[in-house]
Amino acid sequence: MTTYVITVPGTFVHGINDTQRFELEQKLRPQDPKNTDLGESEELSLLTLQDDGNAFSVRLEVEASGHTEAETEAVRLVTTALRDSGFTEQDAPLGPAAVTGIDREF
Repeated sequence: MTTYVITVPGTFVHGINDTQRFELEQKLRPQDPKNTDLGESEELSLLTLQDDGNAFSVRLEVEASGHTEAETEAVRLVTTALRDSGFTEQDAPLGPAAVTGIDREF
């Protein structure tokens, strides 16, 4: 298994308030990439909002056997956290996930 840092972009169609942001970050906290060497050195944030407050990126630490599985798992985790925080897929559509980094020992 390899530890991947996966970035999942999206858009909050109706914005996000501080309470919703806190709740979403709490649900995603176990996958915080700051636990990886890459996350520490790059000072990666779990949830980043763009200047407009609607576009966002979530960066997660995911263990998987390959990048496709890691991306799929990251999207699942983000979708579940958004849903549990009160956002439907229409309220916060996601873009394609991408590998931001790989954290493994050789």
